[in-house]
Amino acid sequence: MARLRPNHLVEPIARRFSPGNRGYAEAMQRHAGAVAAGDPCYSDPATARAVFTARFLAERGYCCDSGCRHCPYEH
Repeated sequence: MARLRPNHLVEPIARRFSPGNRGYAEAMQRHAGAVAAGDPCYSDPATARAVFTARFLAERGYCCDSGCRHCPYEH
């Protein structure tokens, strides 16, 4: 089984999503709210696309290798 990254619930993978990305601060607030509520995803403020939360991806139990923004696993 893959290992979870430290701080995976609060830090996205930097090369996939970082403070330089449009809508980063609001997206991270939405992510935190979705994680706290137990929602599997949130709506990205810049694109309106659904984004899976790190909690949902961790609870799923495996990495799908799709390049998820909030992938909780070490690569």
